[in-house]
Amino acid sequence: MNLYTAPEPEDIERLPAEAVNAKKNRQPLYAARKKVFPKRAEGRFRRFKWFIMLVTLGIYYLAPWIRWDRGPYAPDQAILVDMASRRFFFFFVEIWPQEFYYVAGLLVMAGFGLFLVTSAVGRAWCGYACPQTVWVDVFLVVERAIEGDRNARMKLDSGPWTLEKLRKRLIKHAIWLLIGVATGGAWIFYFADAPTLLTSLLSGSAPVVAYATIGILTATTYVLGGLMREQVCTYMCPWPRIQGAMLDENSLVVTYNDWRGEPRSRHAKKAQTAGQSVGDCVDCNACVAVCPMGIDIRDGQQMECITCALCIDACDGVMDKLAKARGLIAYATLSEYSQNMLQATDGGKTPVQPALVRTPDGSFVASIHHFDWHIIFRPRVLFYAAVWAAIGVGMLVHLALRERLELNVVHDRNPQYVLESDGSIRNGYTLRILNMVPAPRKVNLRLEGLDGATMRIAELSREDGRSFTIDAGPDAATSLKVFVTRHGNAASATGFLFIAEDSEHRDRSIYKATFNSPGETQ
Repeated sequence: MNLYTAPEPEDIERLPAEAVNAKKNRQPLYAARKKVFPKRAEGRFRRFKWFIMLVTLGIYYLAPWIRWDRGPYAPDQAILVDMASRRFFFFFVEIWPQEFYYVAGLLVMAGFGLFLVTSAVGRAWCGYACPQTVWVDVFLVVERAIEGDRNARMKLDSGPWTLEKLRKRLIKHAIWLLIGVATGGAWIFYFADAPTLLTSLLSGSAPVVAYATIGILTATTYVLGGLMREQVCTYMCPWPRIQGAMLDENSLVVTYNDWRGEPRSRHAKKAQTAGQSVGDCVDCNACVAVCPMGIDIRDGQQMECITCALCIDACDGVMDKLAKARGLIAYATLSEYSQNMLQATDGGKTPVQPALVRTPDGSFVASIHHFDWHIIFRPRVLFYAAVWAAIGVGMLVHLALRERLELNVVHDRNPQYVLESDGSIRNGYTLRILNMVPAPRKVNLRLEGLDGATMRIAELSREDGRSFTIDAGPDAATSLKVFVTRHGNAASATGFLFIAEDSEHRDRSIYKATFNSPGETQ
């Protein structure tokens, strides 16, 4: 026997919440900011946001401390942007400056990933993983812990300055500043050995640029995450204005289903007794109270909405209390919503009529459309996914097959050749051998072609030859001055090859060079 009796709509607390960014009272661009005091939400989307926040913050703060053994000749920090050596280390991957196209590829992947996510599930990036969203959540956790939930914070903010209010505000802002310092501190650890840099920071011997970077990032984190909050998303971020081009009628967005919720009433039984139509919305303003952007989702899609879905959690909680089906506010597509609205309005001929979408027992009629997850896998989404995956696979293949030995050659421009007393001709070259492996190795440099020619490398030997073994330093470039001499007569410029090869690692680099003679110079 079920002893639980669902409360009446009028028994649900109506929160005194008004959307700061409501459609009916849009503020001019330069109007003074109206503070938003979001109420703590509970539900599956809030729990998912907690999970994403822990994962993203964990990666950001802990990644510089992960060790990765690359041998004695390379740093053992897994993720490191080594500005001094101009290298980027990411676990087993090492990127040199001339390989910056990998970074460009990652940026292109990030762009297509954003297009993919937005096309499929709207502004999920903004609502869950954007750094602004994550840090605002962290700052709100601190604020709630010190000042209380929504009503307590509003009362404190509007009340006079007392010692208690001053104490709470000082503690809150001090913790916010510490979060900002931790944010800036974590960032600089990506650019130097983290344990060593931490020691020098604490001892006051770190470079000035390290302290300056921490100061700048502390200030920006504090201002953007603690003071400006929703204004960053509304006025500073370009993505709300771009996302419209990424959405289509089958993209999932947070939607108030007014085909089900209208007409709103807090006195459903009285209205029904009087023969009036009543929807499921009891006008409790729970969705407005929890919104961190200060909007009313019942006004429809708005630029300020970051699709965090906290309004869904709030509304579902109210529906549970009223023993009604969840989903009055839900993720829905425009296509699904439009078809249901046509059903509820008799093809657009009348206002919303609850009787058109429900059976006498209160369930939805069979013609009402509900979310089908298959709609996510449509051509547009699949195209973005295919491009994103193709770029990623292409980069991985190129990484796996790339040569870790490079040879660059520059021919002397003045003089282009020297005529020796015995009639032989000498050309000078500057060779740069790049050993992109964090270990020393022996590289064989030889000539191929140019019959009768020999070369001399003063750093290695006074003797001429066609092949020399060079000790290439670990993860470094070795520069050599090479003189190539051709004995006998030569009437024109002749091409030949410099070949650098490490047989042990099976790396090889070939450079096609030109030998200049009196008959013709290049």
